[in-house]
Amino acid sequence: MPKPATPRGRAPAPSRARRAPPPQRDSMPREEAPKKLFRVAGLSAVSALFAHDAGRVERLFFDERLAPAVGGFCKALAAARKPYRMVDAEELAKVAGTVLHGGVVALIAPRSVPAFDAEEARRWAADGQPLLILDGVGNPHNLGAILRTAAFFGLPRVVVSDHPGQALPSEAAYRVAEGGFEWVDLYRAANLPAALKRLRGAYRTVGTALGQGRAVTDVATLARSNTPVAVVMGNEEDGMPPATQAACEEILTIPGTGHVQSLNVAATAAILIHALAKPVKA
Repeated sequence: MPKPATPRGRAPAPSRARRAPPPQRDSMPREEAPKKLFRVAGLSAVSALFAHDAGRVERLFFDERLAPAVGGFCKALAAARKPYRMVDAEELAKVAGTVLHGGVVALIAPRSVPAFDAEEARRWAADGQPLLILDGVGNPHNLGAILRTAAFFGLPRVVVSDHPGQALPSEAAYRVAEGGFEWVDLYRAANLPAALKRLRGAYRTVGTALGQGRAVTDVATLARSNTPVAVVMGNEEDGMPPATQAACEEILTIPGTGHVQSLNVAATAAILIHALAKPVKA
């Protein structure tokens, strides 16, 4: 007897007797990482992730050389029923999207950047720590380098503006930060000039600009005050927008020999953070 015809435009119903086999722990794609997840490479960065927020790690790939070092990470993922796998160099480079992966790559759920609240920031001033604010720093490598320096010297917070060119957390920034994003709280400020004005009294707002304002040869003098400093740094090419510069109480520049035009923004940030950040107890 012939089978009844399937109505046009409707697919035949699947057989209930056939079910897809359950996924295996190591049955992960051998292509690039899913776009919804960040790829974080390098043992320092991955170690920081597991130390501070292991729940964000969704998958782990590593080469044979680092197998002993990531054993604890694998146990944590196994307990959370999340996949991990040792792979060869070629596959690890594909997963990482670069050969500069350091032997281990974690796929993580990106963390959102909370909104900056100037009133809450006024309460932060009680700890005496400076506040670093980036307005239009567009290179993700510079953002990563700045977060790495901030973490090294114990600066607890960094604020970025809503400038359209401002770099935000990305795979490139994470790679350069070497775990710095896990030690520093990052916030994003809307309407930065207005936010800077609301900080006055709690912070001394100081902008940095090339060849403008008062030359400072000993930036540590900025810390010799009962009021902590909020340092604002602008775009690598054009500096701070005029409205941001006008909202600062003071504009400073770090003088040099004149052999080159200026310092890289990440290098300038390192000088200022080293001079201003309060010592952190181990």
